This record gives sequence, C-alpha cells and structure tokens, in this order.
Amino acid sequence: MGSEANNGDQNQNQLKFLIYGRTGWIGGLLGKLCDQQGIPYAYGDGRLENRPSLEADIAAVSPTHVFNAAGVTGRPNVDWCESHKVETIRTNVVGTLTLADVCRQRGLILINYATGCIFEYDSSHPLGSGVGFKEEDTPNFIGSFYSKTKAMVEDLLKNYENVCTLRVRMPISSDLTNPRNFITKITRYEKVVNIPNSMTILDELIPISIEMAKRNLTGIWNFTSPGVVSHNEILEMYRDYVDPNFTYKNFTLEEQAKVIVAPRSNNELDASKLKKEFPQLLSIKDSLIKYVFDPNHKVVA
Repeated sequence: MGSEANNGDQNQNQLKFLIYGRTGWIGGLLGKLCDQQGIPYAYGDGRLENRPSLEADIAAVSPTHVFNAAGVTGRPNVDWCESHKVETIRTNVVGTLTLADVCRQRGLILINYATGCIFEYDSSHPLGSGVGFKEEDTPNFIGSFYSKTKAMVEDLLKNYENVCTLRVRMPISSDLTNPRNFITKITRYEKVVNIPNSMTILDELIPISIEMAKRNLTGIWNFTSPGVVSHNEILEMYRDYVDPNFTYKNFTLEEQAKVIVAPRSNNELDASKLKKEFPQLLSIKDSLIKYVFDPNHKVVA
C-alpha cells in the first residue's frame, strides 16, 4: 500500500474515529478538531497492551479509522523511561503493536503518532546542510531508551500495510501554558542549547493528520514543518511577540549532558513527501508566526 491513498477520499458523514490518548495532548486536540469538523468520534477505554479490551472498543464503536495518540514519553521528560524500561516497553512496543495488529485484522487504518527523535545529524546529514533524513532512512539515534523503543516499533510497523506512521518532533502549539509545548519547556529552562531542528506545529499539522485519514494514506511520513528552527530563534520570537523582557542563556551540548540522564536527538527531517501531498504546508518559521505567535490566527485552542 505504501503511501498511496487506497480507497480515495471518504465522505465526511461516513467517518467515525476511535482515538486512543484521551488524556494526552494530541488526543485532546484531535477530539476538539472532530467536534469542530462534525466528525463522530469516541475515545478508546482499553489499555493498548490488553488485546481483548481493544477488540471490545472496536466492536462498540465500529470506527472507520483508529488514531493512536497514546504512549509513554515520560514525565517530566524522556529521562523517566531510562528508569522505567518495562513500563515503556509495555505501552510503546507491546501496546502499539497490539493495536496495529487488531486494526489490521479488522481492516482498519491506524494513524499512529510516532516520533522523529530516532535520528541525529551525521556525516551524510550534517547540521546546517539542509539535507534532511527521508522516510526510508534507517534510524541512527538510540541514545535514549525512549528513542530505542520507538525505532524498533517503527521498523516492525513497516510490515503493517494498514498503518500510517507520523514522525512527530518537538511538538509546538499556540497554547503557551501547556507544559508539554516545546516553546513552554525551553522558556522555563535555566539554560538551553542552540541547535537547528525540525519541529511539529500541531495547530497546522493535526488537522492535516485528519485529512490523511480521510485520504486513507499509509506508510511512514516525516510529520514536521519544512525546514529547521533553532532554540534561540524560537526564544527571540517569543521575546518579540510575547514577552519583551524575556531573556535566556545558552550552554553547550557537553554542559547539557551533565544535567540530563539520556542524550537528546537533534536532526532535520526532509518534509518534501508531506509537502507534495499538502502543498499549502508552511515552512517552520512561517508556521510559527501564523499559528503560534500571531494572536489573530488561532486554529486549535
């Protein structure tokens, strides 16, 4: 099936979504968008690792598409996964694969919000080169246990022709009070590194993921805005648009390594596949201004 649309666009009134991740950030946004678009949906009650509970959800809801926005990222960050490896495996590996398998048996497409934090800049994709990792590239970052499990699952899910894998990175939204928001995180840090990265502007991209379901798209997708933006560039926008008195301090990767348990992924993902499917997709800096910092344009609350 690859990335091709397999049944054409579906009529709005024929849609019904089953969403996992009710209490999560993306799962909550999905529900709000379905309300706005008049798409019927239900949140799954089952635990991802509990196959009979997933089968019961599907039998009760009779969805046309399933969305997986559940998973363990760790609180407050991925360092949690280093000391909770079995819990991380249970949800991110066993749970995700179980859901994909149940969906396949039922002939359902699964939109799976995954991660792009499975790559790091290397000699073939140097920092600042503009050469991003493509969908077919093999992950090269397993510095954190979280990323290691995610890379393993992505590789296995390639065999499931019903799965649409969306590689999300450093998610950002217009809700600057949300502690999961990458902007909110880095404004609260005492010091930040300054490295260009691909990122996901949820206000622009979560509606696109709903459109991808309508088009029955599958396969792996780099689910980021085209281009890169650095920590300092975001913090300067924050100062210019939000708080003129805001200041920040940088430190090096070596200094950062002393205060974190697991290394972090830094990379550029090539978003040309997504841009080809959705030509209206804005570059990362334009998307930041339009969806996050411009108060006259709010798409997702």
